Amino acid sequence: MTSQPPSRPLALITGASAGIGAACAERLARDRYDLIIVARRKERLDELAKRLHQSQHVNVEAIAADLTKPDELRDVEKRAEGAALDLLINNAGFGGYMPFVALDPDRAEELIRLQVIAVTRLTRAALPGMVTRGRGAIINVSSRLAFSGTMPSPPLPKRAVYAATKSYINTFSEILQNELDGTGVKVQALCPGVVRTEFHEQMGMDTSRIPPEIIMTPEAIVEASLAGLRLDEVICIPALDDPTLLAQIQESRGRLLEHSSGNTVSKRYKAIEA
Repeated sequence: MTSQPPSRPLALITGASAGIGAACAERLARDRYDLIIVARRKERLDELAKRLHQSQHVNVEAIAADLTKPDELRDVEKRAEGAALDLLINNAGFGGYMPFVALDPDRAEELIRLQVIAVTRLTRAALPGMVTRGRGAIINVSSRLAFSGTMPSPPLPKRAVYAATKSYINTFSEILQNELDGTGVKVQALCPGVVRTEFHEQMGMDTSRIPPEIIMTPEAIVEASLAGLRLDEVICIPALDDPTLLAQIQESRGRLLEHSSGNTVSKRYKAIEA
């Protein structure tokens, strides 16, 4: 009597046709994951699926979908709900770097749909099964720019909606991980800086002006993210050597909440009224 081979873990990756998403797919295939890869560009997805199946002998399902479109997002949600996912990587995104007053409102809405609504809905689709099985992880790809609200432009790009959606991802991930404590499910907000991908070229940016010493490869980002999961890091900043800097921000937020409660307004506001 022959025994059945153990089933491989299963990961769903959005924005998988290039950059960090493609690097995630390649790394997880080497780690013997079966994959569901999602992106808009069908030809690239099919090429990646074929290559990974042939080279790593894993099952790869390609789903061409634009997650800014509600009907196509729902299709991917249904697939996530019906799959026994061990890992969900919400990676799809784009920059939209420009002054807010110059950003087309429809383009701004696409950013929010992709980097807030799709992340939220796909996470909600995947989580019940993970919680029931007592294992799993969700990686939400954020950005260092999530921390940049007080930083001027230049030197940073004009980024009001993009950075705001990434701030949502960080807060969503932190609170969700707290809710999931003890379930066996982990959540991470991955906050890379400048990555060697098509991301900037697609926005018409001149990457030759970016110092090469601050550009990371997608493969290095993925390595850091997976290591961060093993370390139980909810906020993973791949190039950050001193994690106490992040801890100081988190402690400062706690102190702000503690010292901003009360039933009267601050004395400085009363002074203005007078």
